[in-house]
Amino acid sequence: MGYSLQQCHAKVARSGCVRPKLLLIFDIMLSRFLRLFLLFELFTYGFIGLLLVKLAGWSPRWTLVLLFGMALGWRAWMILFTYSCAWLYRSPTPPELGIGRKRKLLEALREVAALSVIQLMQAFDRLFVKQDAPVKTTQPPLLLIHGYCCNRGFWWWLKPRLEAQGHSIATLTLEPLHGDIDSYAEQVARGIDRLCSATGASQVILVGHSMGGLVARAYLRRYGEFRVVRLVTLGTPHRGSLLAHLGIGRNARQMTPGSAWLAELAQTPLSIPCVSIYSCHDNYVMPQDSAKLDGAENVPLAGVGHLAMAISPVALKALLAATSN
Repeated sequence: MGYSLQQCHAKVARSGCVRPKLLLIFDIMLSRFLRLFLLFELFTYGFIGLLLVKLAGWSPRWTLVLLFGMALGWRAWMILFTYSCAWLYRSPTPPELGIGRKRKLLEALREVAALSVIQLMQAFDRLFVKQDAPVKTTQPPLLLIHGYCCNRGFWWWLKPRLEAQGHSIATLTLEPLHGDIDSYAEQVARGIDRLCSATGASQVILVGHSMGGLVARAYLRRYGEFRVVRLVTLGTPHRGSLLAHLGIGRNARQMTPGSAWLAELAQTPLSIPCVSIYSCHDNYVMPQDSAKLDGAENVPLAGVGHLAMAISPVALKALLAATSN
């Protein structure tokens, strides 16, 4: 359920945080914002293509090649920037998880592809990700919690494959986009209520990607563990990420290494089984070993980017193992 603009203003006023109106609008309309952005991008490329064909005499074929290259180019630049930062602030990689240059290049290309596809899936999440229809199963149902600047469209590839293995699944879209991580706990609580009501289960497994893992821990700190049988995190910056310094919003500030919020969260021990799946070559969580969680089973992956976890068979295999009884 989305918030009205008035509700967002009221939430901001209660939190004592002042943010630009444009940011508030962006908060409550991620899928709409992405659709408008993609439409603007398409219009821009179309206009450039028209100029090249009509005025400069370019052939339509080479014009399309150039425009396609432009669309991929700025996305590739973004991914190159994250990998550059990740290399500068990298943590030591165990020798057995090291990868060669060719695989690193393939990893980067997969990350560019993941960014491109996830943008599309999140813009049209209602079209590409079917509505949740959890059913009764012998396994605890899964509640999937997305990360920073995402929505439920992030799970478009993983969700049907988890369901094919017998899992009953529900998803969330956390709002507002740049809110306090603690404020998302109530939305998780409502999601658990709906999922348990639909499946007849008394407990669920929480699965969180990136910031979603911190949201799950915020829920556990606030509401306790009696409705959660297991926590599985995927590329979650449990000790923060240096890239969060470049993020917008209170949740980004909370994910910076050494933040007071992370320190307080770390003081809440977890008694339920926890699995932290992370990549030694993550390009968003830096240093990469910040994704390790004390007291959890830490499962390292090699050659998987942060966004590519959403489309990685390796990540899927680890996730299936972590969520099995």
